[in-house]
Order: sequence, then C-alpha cells, then structure tokens
Amino acid sequence: MGVSPGWLEGDLPIAHAHRGGSAERAENSVEAFENAVGLGYRYVETDVRRTRDDRAVIWHDATLDRTTDRTGRVDAVAWHELRRAGLRPPGDDLDAHRPLLLEDLLGSWPELRVTVDAKEDAVVGPLTEAIRRCRAEHRVCVASFSTRRLRTIRRTLGPHLCTATTPPEVTRIRLASVGIPLRRPVGPNAALVPIRHLGVPVVDRRFVRHARRWGLGVHVWTVDDPATMQELLDVGVAGIMTDRPSVLRGLLEGRGMWPGP
Repeated sequence: MGVSPGWLEGDLPIAHAHRGGSAERAENSVEAFENAVGLGYRYVETDVRRTRDDRAVIWHDATLDRTTDRTGRVDAVAWHELRRAGLRPPGDDLDAHRPLLLEDLLGSWPELRVTVDAKEDAVVGPLTEAIRRCRAEHRVCVASFSTRRLRTIRRTLGPHLCTATTPPEVTRIRLASVGIPLRRPVGPNAALVPIRHLGVPVVDRRFVRHARRWGLGVHVWTVDDPATMQELLDVGVAGIMTDRPSVLRGLLEGRGMWPGP
C-alpha cells in the first residue's frame, strides 16, 4: 500500500494503552501517557476534538461534563480555558490531571506511536496541521468511524500515512472471512475493531486469518479482562488496546511477549 512503516513496524503483538490507560489514570491526560510510557508502552490510543480556537485537543467526548467538574461543549471553549479544566482520575478523585493538545503528545514523546481517533469533521484541519508540524506522519495511525473523514485525511497527508478500517470496511472483512467473495477495501493499513458489535462477534480466528491475508493486522479494543486477552492472543491478533496497561503488560510478560525491559 506504500505506507510508511513506522506505526506498523512494532514487534507483535502490540500493546496499546487506550486513552493512555484510563483505568489507571485520568483518560487522555498527561499523567495517563506518562504512566503508559513509564510502563514501557510504545503505542497509545487517543482521541482528538477541535477547540473554539482551532486546536486539536486530546479529548473523547463532545462535552466536558463526564470527565471534568465543568459543563459545556469542547468546541465552545478555547484551549487557554480548556487547559485549566482538570480531568478526573479513576475513582472520581478531583485531584485533577491535565489535558493536552495532540502536538504536545507528539512532541513530548517523539518515539511514541499513536493511534488517533478523529472524532468529528471539524477536527480534520487542526489534526492534520498538528501531525505535519510534528513531522509525525510515520508514527501515527488515524482512525475514524467516518470513511469520508478518513479519505479527506488521507488526501491531505498523503498515501504514506497509516489509517485504520472504518465500520463498513470491518464488515467487509467479516463477510469475506465466511466465504462471501469481496475485494479488499482500498485505503486502510490496519484493522482496528471491537470484539463484538451490537452483540455480534467480530473477532475470531477466521476474521484474523482473512484480515492478515489482506495485509491487515487486527488490533482489538477495548480489552481489560485477562482471560479475553489470552483468547485474543491465541487466535493471533496483532494488537490489544486496554484501559489497564499494567494488566496487559503483566500478561504479555508471562507469555514472553513483552518487547524489551
């Protein structure tokens, strides 16, 4: 596919800290990413939204309500205001953690590989600008639930950018894996998928095998149960995204799969 190898060149299986590891630190906070890097994680997953002043902020929800002691929409707040909104750590302890911009995440850890979920159309411009400013095209994989949004990002940043499957593309892999003759989707370089969708299983050995045949490693979100982690590793997934990075690291160490000290 001509993609730059950076995001794809990690030792398998790849351990991803989902939102930095939101069961151990406040999701998408400076402290969460510091914790993940301190544990030895080389990959993190995160989300971006647009602020009022056109910055790509690391944030999942459209509002401030769930993760801070404030209310209102993220896109109604400028970054200089949003940075003062403390993020709640697990347990709702209001000894708040700090939000950050995408360019801060990419700039603070220049070796870190990052999966970025573009949550809205309005963030496409700030997202692509941040990636370019940090010269991070080789170590970012962009995901989105919108195929159209991802196509725009691919056109902007070029064919060497890693991008993930969208839900219709995951469905195509699922159907092809059970014998329906379909062509490989054009565009994605990695299959980022849930274990189940609307109660229907997505990931099994056939799905993983067919995705691999199409050159797509399967990275599964969000997996916090050790037994499920074991099952997924047994069927050959390329990566696991977890809110409990300490748990996944311990399990991979036990299987001799943790990459490095």
